[in-house]
Amino acid sequence: MAKKKKPDFSSPVLAEALEKQDMAAVAFALRHHPVVVPLASAIDRDKPTATPDVWMYRQPETARLALLLFSNATNKPAALPPFVGLYDGDWLSAFLRPYGDDIETVFFDIAGPHAMQATPDELLRVLALEGGADPATSAE
Repeated sequence: MAKKKKPDFSSPVLAEALEKQDMAAVAFALRHHPVVVPLASAIDRDKPTATPDVWMYRQPETARLALLLFSNATNKPAALPPFVGLYDGDWLSAFLRPYGDDIETVFFDIAGPHAMQATPDELLRVLALEGGADPATSAE
């Protein structure tokens, strides 16, 4: 029996966009490539459809949350839980819709090499764009 290929917990397209500090390129990467998301616990292999809890940083002063996303699992600081998942832009959009009001900011590769920051509203806006069309002027 052949061994299963381990998933590649990286997004070179997102890494390149972060290196350029180009939000349009980040949006493209999020719409078309996976992003590495820290998880609070391991994925239960007996329940493959169950979604594990996403780990978020809670700021001690304000109790506001920060969502941390990574272009590569190796960019995740060791102090965070060791578990990660690969998720796409549809997942990110679906996650931010109900939780965005509780999340103050989203950091990409917070420990480098090319960190960026956005608000949940900014990400929801760019994830809604298809082919560069402005959602306010798109045909229904």
